Amino acid sequence: MGLTWGLENIWLVPILPLLGSIINGVFGRYLSKPVIGAVACGSTGLSFFVAVLAFAGLISQNPAYRVYENVLFTWIESGSFVAEAGIQLDPLSGIWLLIVTGVGFLIHIYSIGYMRHEDGYPRYFSYLNLFMFSMLLLVLGNNFLLMFIGWEGVGLCSYLLIGYYYDKDSAADAGKKAFIMNRVGDFGFLLAIMWIFTIFGSIDYTTVFTAANATLEYGGFAVTGITLLLFLGAVGKSAQVPLYTWLPDAMEGPTPVSALIHAATMVTAGVYMVCRCAVLFNLAPVSMVTVAMIGAFTAVFAATMGLYQNDIKRVLAYSTVSQLGYMFLACGVGAYVAAVFHVMTHAFFKACLFLGSGSVIHGMSGEQDMRQMGGLKDKMPVTHLTFLISTLAIAGIPLFAGFFSKDEILLSVFMGHTSGHFFFWFLATVAAALTAFYMFRLYYMTFAGELRAEDKHVRDHVHESPYVMTVPLLVLAFLAVIGGFFGFPIIKGAHALNNFMAPMFNTVGAPEHPHPSLMVELILMGLSVGVAVAGILTARHFYQTKPEAATAMANKEGLIHKIYVTMKNKYYIDELYDALFVNPAVRISRNFLWKIFDVKIIDGFVNALAAMVKEIGSTARLTQTGLIRNYALAMVAGCVFLIGFWLLAIGV
Repeated sequence: MGLTWGLENIWLVPILPLLGSIINGVFGRYLSKPVIGAVACGSTGLSFFVAVLAFAGLISQNPAYRVYENVLFTWIESGSFVAEAGIQLDPLSGIWLLIVTGVGFLIHIYSIGYMRHEDGYPRYFSYLNLFMFSMLLLVLGNNFLLMFIGWEGVGLCSYLLIGYYYDKDSAADAGKKAFIMNRVGDFGFLLAIMWIFTIFGSIDYTTVFTAANATLEYGGFAVTGITLLLFLGAVGKSAQVPLYTWLPDAMEGPTPVSALIHAATMVTAGVYMVCRCAVLFNLAPVSMVTVAMIGAFTAVFAATMGLYQNDIKRVLAYSTVSQLGYMFLACGVGAYVAAVFHVMTHAFFKACLFLGSGSVIHGMSGEQDMRQMGGLKDKMPVTHLTFLISTLAIAGIPLFAGFFSKDEILLSVFMGHTSGHFFFWFLATVAAALTAFYMFRLYYMTFAGELRAEDKHVRDHVHESPYVMTVPLLVLAFLAVIGGFFGFPIIKGAHALNNFMAPMFNTVGAPEHPHPSLMVELILMGLSVGVAVAGILTARHFYQTKPEAATAMANKEGLIHKIYVTMKNKYYIDELYDALFVNPAVRISRNFLWKIFDVKIIDGFVNALAAMVKEIGSTARLTQTGLIRNYALAMVAGCVFLIGFWLLAIGV
């Protein structure tokens, strides 16, 4: 099997999970749980295997020509519009390919243990495989329409999996919320695709990006409009301000689903799309500043909301929103490789954190409130170790994966050319301090101290998770340790990821970043580590050394208490959206569209037509009495009428 075999058969990567989804979806009710799990994990594992071979084949190519494109068939052809079903593998899609299939495979294995007592086992794995297929189609498609099909596919699967427990109102509402809010961004993405076709006469990546610099005016209306609409799609899919509120509610789904959405699939799609369209964004300085501004603000805003949440999964959800803000901030200053680097490291430690939280919930008999936890360090040693490693990684402690990627973003922003980059760097640094604080707050409340569970059954049955759940945790924790060394700083040529990806981003119009001196790089690195350590020590003081101090501060009257209540209630953004959009829409739908337009106009017209037909029928009924004398009288009257008419006609 040569190095080119993976490239030539890369179409198997998305097809294999699709086959797994079909088998479990159609025949799952007739299969045993071990067979269902084997089909789901086997199809995903084989997909990962083919992806690794394809990636190896890509690496073997000349660095200047690392693009493999294979058009399978012409999908749509209408007039001048042509959409091909084709696959494109390059350094960008290659990295995403490994993340989606590799991390997704581990999540599938973990799900066997986590979901083994749940009803709807085949339905769950069918949806999970379909989620993988949709994300892989999004990543591997060679044109905007295929990306959009995958884009909508992950939206559909998120709706199905977030609302997996459809008999719970909260889960059903969360699924609908995710689906509807994503439609806002998707509308912008679809308009952008139409605009691109109008200008270029094509939706093919190669055609559009090759002609972009010659066709579009730098900073012009068209490229600014297209990129802002594309970014609107990314804001919805990747949960940035103001379309972020669906992601914390997505915690209603099973915990492995949360890991898949947050680490390997849906929410990183927006970052992928912006990186894929880097050529267009480089021509739109207004859009670049907008991306950076939204990213920086989201990073801080979401971090403040994570400070005082008590649901272990909800803290991690706000953490994801914040980390996605970092990725978009990097894109906004043109540091696309740094953004991809953070996507990769984030996939490792965030998947480990979510699966670790699932292990805690599993061991705590379904409890998710951190106020009922504590003291799990000795009771769940593997979960504790892997969770601690991933927490250190996301906090940005040196030699763990998050340290390298987060610091590269901070350095890129500090040295960037975008207007306001020093302010963006300050916001990102504040977000780093807050991240270290709330993540170690979560760690100390969950694993340190004494177990605080009030339920005796929970206290007596706390246990470590089975191997099928802990082994994926160990693998992800290992990646969270070593993943950062793919982007080792300072030493020239040691940044393997940059060496691999930089050629595809170093195009005409790409922003140039001044290379920092070693002293500047070390100072910024030291400052970043300093704020992270300060956040950790503050969390240790309030939630391990003197936990009563945190309670006293939260209950203390005055400005601090008001800030605490505001952050705990997520700035009342959901209530604001309800007041501005949801409730008016409900009132209009109920009081006008239903009671007036539907009942009085549509139903009124139909009912009036029916009443008229009924009245005509009732009148016509009078001629059908069933009495012979009446019929004879009518016949005589008719004859008299006809004779009279004939006599008048002949002039008698």
